[in-house]
Amino acid sequence: MQNKGTIKFFGIAFALVCAYSLSFTLCTRQVEKNAKSFAINEQVKAEAKKLANGNALKETFYLDSLSKIRENYFLDSMSNEVIYNVLVRKYTYRDCKSREINLGLDLKGGMNVTLEISLSDILTSLAGKNAADPMFQQAFNKALERQKSTQTDFITLFGQAFKDVAPNGRLASFFAFNLPERVKTNSTNEEVLKVLKEETDAAVDRTFQILRTRIDRFGVAQPNIQKLSQSGRILVELPGIKEPERVRKLLQGTANLEFWKTYELSEIFPALEQANKKIASFINGDLLTDSTKVTDSLATADTQKKDTTAVAATAKKDTNTKALSQAQREKENPLFSILQLSVDQQTGQLNKGAVVGYASVKDTAKINHMFEMVKATLPRDLRLAWEHKAIDEKSGIIQLIALKGVGEKGAVLTGDAISDARQDYSDKGGNEISMTMNAVGAKTWKKITGENIGKCIAIVLDGYVYSAPTVQNEIPNGRSSITGRFTLEEAKDLANILKAGKLPAPARIVQEEIVGPTLGIEAINSGLLSFLFAFLLVLLYMWLYYNRSGMVANLALIANIFFIFGVLASLGAVLTMPGIAGIVLTLGMAVDANVIIYERIREELRSGKGIRLAITEGYKHAYSAIIDGNVTTLITAVVLFIFGSGPVQGFATTLIIGIISSLFTAIFISRIIFEWMLSKDKHISFDNKYTRNFLQNTHINFIGLRKILYCVSGVVILAGIISLSTRGLSYGVDFAGGRSYVVRFDQDVKTDAVRESLNKEFGESPEVKTFGPSNQVKITTKYRIKEDNVEVDSIVEAKLFNGLKPFFTKKITIDDFSVKNQEVGLLSSQKVGPTVAKDIVINAIWAVFFSLIAIFIYIAVRFRKWQYGLGGLISLAHDAFITLSLYSFFYGVLPFTLEIDQTFIAAILTIIGYSINDTVIIFDRIREYVGLHPKRDLKDNMNDAMNSTLGRTLNTSGTTLAVLLAIFLFGGEVIQGFVFAMLIGVLVGTYSSVFNATPVAYDMINIFKSKKEKVQ
Repeated sequence: MQNKGTIKFFGIAFALVCAYSLSFTLCTRQVEKNAKSFAINEQVKAEAKKLANGNALKETFYLDSLSKIRENYFLDSMSNEVIYNVLVRKYTYRDCKSREINLGLDLKGGMNVTLEISLSDILTSLAGKNAADPMFQQAFNKALERQKSTQTDFITLFGQAFKDVAPNGRLASFFAFNLPERVKTNSTNEEVLKVLKEETDAAVDRTFQILRTRIDRFGVAQPNIQKLSQSGRILVELPGIKEPERVRKLLQGTANLEFWKTYELSEIFPALEQANKKIASFINGDLLTDSTKVTDSLATADTQKKDTTAVAATAKKDTNTKALSQAQREKENPLFSILQLSVDQQTGQLNKGAVVGYASVKDTAKINHMFEMVKATLPRDLRLAWEHKAIDEKSGIIQLIALKGVGEKGAVLTGDAISDARQDYSDKGGNEISMTMNAVGAKTWKKITGENIGKCIAIVLDGYVYSAPTVQNEIPNGRSSITGRFTLEEAKDLANILKAGKLPAPARIVQEEIVGPTLGIEAINSGLLSFLFAFLLVLLYMWLYYNRSGMVANLALIANIFFIFGVLASLGAVLTMPGIAGIVLTLGMAVDANVIIYERIREELRSGKGIRLAITEGYKHAYSAIIDGNVTTLITAVVLFIFGSGPVQGFATTLIIGIISSLFTAIFISRIIFEWMLSKDKHISFDNKYTRNFLQNTHINFIGLRKILYCVSGVVILAGIISLSTRGLSYGVDFAGGRSYVVRFDQDVKTDAVRESLNKEFGESPEVKTFGPSNQVKITTKYRIKEDNVEVDSIVEAKLFNGLKPFFTKKITIDDFSVKNQEVGLLSSQKVGPTVAKDIVINAIWAVFFSLIAIFIYIAVRFRKWQYGLGGLISLAHDAFITLSLYSFFYGVLPFTLEIDQTFIAAILTIIGYSINDTVIIFDRIREYVGLHPKRDLKDNMNDAMNSTLGRTLNTSGTTLAVLLAIFLFGGEVIQGFVFAMLIGVLVGTYSSVFNATPVAYDMINIFKSKKEKVQ
């Protein structure tokens, strides 16, 4: 084996990198384990019992609430603490959390939202009053109608529609007034459309920035927000969210940009002192109201008792003396102990300006709650707002600003007044923001700046202060600049935010999925169970069939799993339930490379070669088949990744990583182990007395049987066509659009009764299916799915609750029913708008089409005969169609969901990859036999090749089927339909590789050979 040292070095380095990446997950799990231990102790139980006053139900509620708050408190306190040292690098809990393996929403619970920013609304805003022009409206409505049947962006459609409506019309007349610097009265329509595209793209970027800022404020661990390839669409993933209604409002609200007057700290200091004293009396006394008992009782426990020893032992290992002094300070001055007032360090005098003080980011929620407790003590027009970012990220210190409200709205000016804003440079070379007001805004701005010379005006976006510059003089013309300690990026971001006030770009939720933590935990348990069972099955099978060499393959498989998880952690990839299925499936497919190698080694041994030479020759002859088979599977995985989204991409990611990793472990790791065994004169065996001659002397005439089996396939395909044309298919929400809910009851229910009850609420009959156990159903409805109002989702959920309430034996409120950590009620929900459903269907069709074409081209080029490519293509189409047909036959018959959705497309593409893998192995052996026996009849070469690979075909299919069966039985109802498709696909794919692909290639080669001879 050449370059053995290099491979060893690379393998060790790769293993170290994977171990390093996985170590962060171990560190965070330990801290979270400590947090759970800290959350509940005898004192907390006693406090919950006291608050409940003998009510057992309330005692459970208070205990859960107190323990959750204490757990969050512990994790917050650990956020910036170093918990992991690697050489010279130190990692805090927050650092480790960002590097651990990411769990998808289906495993962790949370919310997945696709937002669509309305480009049509932005266009209307850019046109201003001119949008009411009849010609504009006619083109606009025509573009809206065309948008329903195409993926072309709205601005292009509007340009085409305007050309149809007014061939000689000028777009400049509609936009020159609102965009005077970019659109002139003599600008051509092409120039105007270019500007409009740039403006709409910029508006989408600004909305994206605002959404990202809002999400960062929401306090979600490991959020994911990204712009999608479709124009104006943004994907948001929020793990662990339990307040979907709050998230919807947060994401769909337009940017709220405001300008506020400010208080001087000296003006409100007396009120702050009084507030501090009142908070201390609340905490140390017994003046709590019911609404604040839970949180403040925790504050009492933490300030009086503090459990400081537990926190300090884990975080800083402070001494008991320091802990007690800190507890005393918090007891006497609860507000000022965590909010440091803005004072001159030398004189002790209050600083001038609107800055109230400084606090750690992790303490802001606690300070907000304190101010809420004593809001009656503070001036009515005082509003306290935090700056949008910490002074510096390392310290995590953030400023609190005192805003002064005017009138009912509070703000003196809103973002609508801004006509333009851009990053600029000051006379001294620093970064600043140049801002221009419209006519109305300039008039108001003149008055505000004139009245507040020497004072601060705060620029507030969504409740956070982005800047609070001091007014130097009156600004009469609406043109002003904002200076400060801005970096170039910060100045550009603030300019974009200011400009966002000019172009409101409402983001509408067009696709949504919510998974409750309960369902997520169950998915993890079922996924791990299926994974472990399948893994053990494969290990046992390889050991029993290939004896001691099977153990070598098992070591390679274990290394493969380790590498897959290590790479997932290194890349920051998200592990989903389909992703676990992808890993488990990779186990079955990883065996394939070992089987190919071992079968070739056994052939070499039967020819009389020694063990050392047989291993060398076996590996050498297996390389081409392994590479060809895995490359074709890799093609489908890449196509799946490009055209898929969400869980489908997760499946594709793990499949791609698994294929590459299994190649490395099967070819190199196992070879190194064999080399070591040979060097130590260890006994190596590749069979036992039961498997030694299994399928070695078969002489099946596969080519001779082809016509009979063509007829068998034809009959099945005809039955499929009849079923598809009569019964059709059961389309999932992904493809049909609508809302889907998984609900668990506290008793068994009948789907007909549930459907009838919901029909009264919705005015139409939803689809209701049993989903897993008899007390769990999946409800799908298209009720009001085309409406974009923010309130519609809540209305539909309320109607769902009203319709299902009678089926619970215990009294349940709508809050209890909503998605959260619960055993019964709404476990998950999904919403897919019509436009998204259409796009998913289009992407699915393109995914299947491109994967088939790519595989056809690869095989045709690799084997230098297009007939092989055509044979493979027809075989794959055969597999996909039969799988689709069986879904049509059995939906509504089998006791699990058989819906056509994104995961089904993932299954079809995986079947394509798996089936072509088998086909390529046979083609590779045919090519070898033709090279060795060029004068032998092609029929004989093909039959011999298929017979010689029969052991490999059945072994690989057998292990893969065993793996899939384990997932099907233990993987849970969420992926049963997906696995059912895979089971069908593997069976049909194995059949077609032998009885369709090669025979079709044989017939096509002979047909064109005879035509060529006739021509000659």
